[in-house]
Amino acid sequence: MRPPVAHHHPARGASRRPSRFLIVEDEKRLAVSLAKGLTAEGYAVDVVHDGLEGLHRAGEGVYDLVILDIMLPGLNGYRVCAALRAAGHDVPILMLTAKDGEYDEAEGLDTGADDYLTKPFSYVVLVARLKALLRRRGQGAGASPVHVHGDLRVDTGARRVFLGEDEVTLTAKEFAVLEQLVVRAGQVVSKAEILEHVWDFAYDGDPNIVEVYVSALRRKLRAGLIRTVRGAGYRLETGR
Repeated sequence: MRPPVAHHHPARGASRRPSRFLIVEDEKRLAVSLAKGLTAEGYAVDVVHDGLEGLHRAGEGVYDLVILDIMLPGLNGYRVCAALRAAGHDVPILMLTAKDGEYDEAEGLDTGADDYLTKPFSYVVLVARLKALLRRRGQGAGASPVHVHGDLRVDTGARRVFLGEDEVTLTAKEFAVLEQLVVRAGQVVSKAEILEHVWDFAYDGDPNIVEVYVSALRRKLRAGLIRTVRGAGYRLETGR
């Protein structure tokens, strides 16, 4: 018999159809604290504490987003994520990791995770990341995940990039920056917009980090593919 899932419902006066989150986290105090905070934000939140139950609940297909810890009893977060993707579930997944180094970014992306946060994390940053994932899901609804511009092909669903016949290997952040440019190809995307979507609005590091990643993309793809628009941002050129 499965243990009952803990339900947290949004406060009265919130939206009639709030986004519904599933938290899969075995640290019960953290899970309850997150659930209370997100409920106050107007979301509907369910909480479970082990991987097998998390897989079952997420597999029901009723959630808009899953917050998934990596180190879980029963089934770890990587396996839960991989099983959901193998079953065809495209729900956004934010992974939580206890410390730097525990989360292998390549492994996480291979299993289909959309983003991750390292504990301890700022609650403000968490909410920003969740909102960004929801926005991304909304923008992609009904749209083709494959963007073709000349000889550049970007599959945002499979997270694969091809230049001509050759596949180009990108890091998670490189891909995220390219994704922001490719979905608005031909338009100028500001550095602030890239920071907000790829990192988050609470990022307090060097804003020139965007230039670093754009430079890396130019090296791996083609120098003239991403144009710098002085004082405005960057534009992905649509011609060859």
